Amino acid sequence: MPRTVEPVRAIGRLAPDGPWVGFQAAGGRYRLVFGMADGSLRPDPTRDPGAIRAGLIASAIAYFSEALGEPPPDVAATQADLAALVRHLRAGATNASAARLAQEAIDAIDDGLSGDAVALRVAALGPAAAVDPVQFLGERLLHATASASR
Repeated sequence: MPRTVEPVRAIGRLAPDGPWVGFQAAGGRYRLVFGMADGSLRPDPTRDPGAIRAGLIASAIAYFSEALGEPPPDVAATQADLAALVRHLRAGATNASAARLAQEAIDAIDDGLSGDAVALRVAALGPAAAVDPVQFLGERLLHATASASR
């Protein structure tokens, strides 16, 4: 069966007119992707499943808390894109408690709750809640940039 690759979806800019962060689904998995000012894309080189999950959680928190600048409109993520991402996180839950928390976040999205209310529910999914999501994503961008220059 062919591997399905979805378009990259941007959640926001890390700096005005600078790089943006987003995600892409491919083959049933999600990964962070960074769009550079020159138009190139840099995938997050992280390979550890827990670290990948933490990055995706941080991106969802940043999206729903509106912590980033406006993404490029041609690739901007929608609430439906983020709901699909959170459903993916639910599917990868390691226990019943994590699955329940992910379902609460999905329900909050589907019910149209405020972004802050959704961000709080998403934050409960993992360790990304312990740090500033923008700082976390900025560090991942530096890692992706360093990996690309090797």
